[in-house]
Amino acid sequence: MTSHFLSELISFLDGLPEPRIVMSADYRIIAANKAYTREFGGGREIAGRACYEVSHHFNVPCDQAGESCPLKLSLEAGEPQRVLHLHHTPRGEEHVAVETMPIRDESGEIAYFVETMRVVRQASSRAAAQGLVGRSPAFVSMLEKILRVANANAAVLLLGETGTGKELVAHAIHEASAREEGPFVAVDCAGMTETLFEAELFGYEKGAFTGATHRKLGLVEAASGGTLFLDEIGELPLSQQVKLLRLLETGTFRRVGGLDWLPADFRLITATHRDLSAMVQAETFRRDLYFRINTFPIRTPALHERPTDIPLLAASLLGRVDRKPGRRFSEAAQHWLSARRYSGNIRELRNLIERASLLADGDTIDVMHLAEIGDAPAPDETALPDGRFCLDRIVALDQLEQQYLNWARQRHVGEIGELAGQLGVSTRTLYRKLQVVD
Repeated sequence: MTSHFLSELISFLDGLPEPRIVMSADYRIIAANKAYTREFGGGREIAGRACYEVSHHFNVPCDQAGESCPLKLSLEAGEPQRVLHLHHTPRGEEHVAVETMPIRDESGEIAYFVETMRVVRQASSRAAAQGLVGRSPAFVSMLEKILRVANANAAVLLLGETGTGKELVAHAIHEASAREEGPFVAVDCAGMTETLFEAELFGYEKGAFTGATHRKLGLVEAASGGTLFLDEIGELPLSQQVKLLRLLETGTFRRVGGLDWLPADFRLITATHRDLSAMVQAETFRRDLYFRINTFPIRTPALHERPTDIPLLAASLLGRVDRKPGRRFSEAAQHWLSARRYSGNIRELRNLIERASLLADGDTIDVMHLAEIGDAPAPDETALPDGRFCLDRIVALDQLEQQYLNWARQRHVGEIGELAGQLGVSTRTLYRKLQVVD
């Protein structure tokens, strides 16, 4: 490839708004455009340095340091590759979406790579302050999926334990999408009666029923041009699931008491802590609705799956809830928080920190302020310190089964169908037994 072509490429990239660099196959930065120098350079010379040195402060390529390397992936595949990395910037460490594109010479051989960077301003300050922050592999994997699906119009299903921040993730998807200027409408499906569900979702006409003294627009209309978030969709009874399915399949709805079919225009995001695939097997959730909403599933990890994020989360949450700005946790308090098990996940951590901030008078929040209001949960009487299941007394068989199922569920990572196979029962049987335990 001629030096003239390279200079033209560099000149072209210099006028683009996104940070971009040109690299050789040996990881060397040949040139950086103005946007990259401004965003990541920090006033230092970029050309001639290794990309992994600038981005990660590594002394070896990132694929040799436990990271996925988009340049190596692009070289092997011969096509553009995208990854999400944690980069050093003049503002500190930030998540950066990286896309690497191979540039071929006249003979068709890969001569250079153009890498485009986009800093991920983790959703909004509101979402970050309430828990959408992290650096762990589990969190980064979730964030990467958010970025991949945000600009599509595909239905997203958020799966995870209670309190893992599913609504915050839904907000992040909305804010990163082309519908960000439109409304974000959240609906809690738990406890909705059939009449209430229809009236709330579709609205009603004046005189549709006793007390309907005026026309009321439904949440589907309120979400027009934006995002409709259906939380706890696993709690929706079958009779209401069919009405939702009809809305999604036809893209139209009719107000209660109305005659006209109206067009619907929203992006659908749903969430549940239930195992919907098991509910489908148990015939408590419609199979056709499940496939309609499950286009792009994203799992929100529990805190025990990303314990290294707890100090970062705790500091972020403290900055939001504390009445005295600038306070911090002692080192002992950070260790105490990191070692604790949170059945309520981020929601429980936030409440714990808020109450501790009210008890502390000084500039530091210590273990005493945390332990006074919520000691670590009592140890599982059926488990030894190494996690083995045990009993020290005779118990009824049904009680033993319940205790064992709780123990097995807490320690199993994966789909409920896999756990059922290990236990030697059908998924439907296990799901029924777990409902008894709950």
